[in-house]
Amino acid sequence: MKFWLQITTVLVTLILVSMWSKPVLADDTNTQTNTSGSNTNITGGYESTTTNNNDGQTNTTTDNSTTTSTTNGAGIPPPSANSPSYSSMSQDVCSMGVSGSVSTGLVGISGGKHFIDENCERIKLAKVLQDFGMKVASVAVLCQDARVHAAMQSAGTPCPFNGKIGAEAQALWDKYPELRPDYEEHLAKLEVIERVDAELLAQQLKEAEEEAARVAAEKARQAEMEARIAAEEEAKLNEEVIIHVDPEPVIIHRD
Repeated sequence: MKFWLQITTVLVTLILVSMWSKPVLADDTNTQTNTSGSNTNITGGYESTTTNNNDGQTNTTTDNSTTTSTTNGAGIPPPSANSPSYSSMSQDVCSMGVSGSVSTGLVGISGGKHFIDENCERIKLAKVLQDFGMKVASVAVLCQDARVHAAMQSAGTPCPFNGKIGAEAQALWDKYPELRPDYEEHLAKLEVIERVDAELLAQQLKEAEEEAARVAAEKARQAEMEARIAAEEEAKLNEEVIIHVDPEPVIIHRD
């Protein structure tokens, strides 16, 4: 993020300088005057004299011609601005070059700068510490990166904290969360976790209330049914049984 911010600042500066700089143009009129001496082909006015004598022929030529040319150079833009070439000069240097240029119809400007790659430096430092046998210190250097710190915590192996590792280190990170390199991302994660937990708790309470209401309704229906059955049995027990007896005996004859 810091790297791209620096690049943006350089480009904005170049654009502002190109807008506020004084225009540089070629001269409006370029006058060139050529005066020819002895040319092979003479097209201007000249005088020619020929003299014959016994010794041979003598030719004398006098050139009086003058050529004048005028070139109008108004509106010719300056050459395009080329970005300078930057290199780190070595593969073992955590630095990179950035250059840029801006060219308009009035002025062209270019520039460049070297930027330090902190992540590259961090990796090299961790490797050197690992080679020296300082494993905890090597991990601690890498944990200065917010991404590594979050990954270590997600893996259940928290980054070292003042010589503490494991659960003791995690307890200290929980106690002093502002010291985390990913503190802002950590707060955002906590907000999401709290929101989801609250939604789940509300859902569980709602389901518990619905279950309690269902159980209460079931018990009410059961009690009503039992009361109705008991009333029916009691009514049967209280019914009067009437038996009719014939006062005259019946005689049965046998043959």
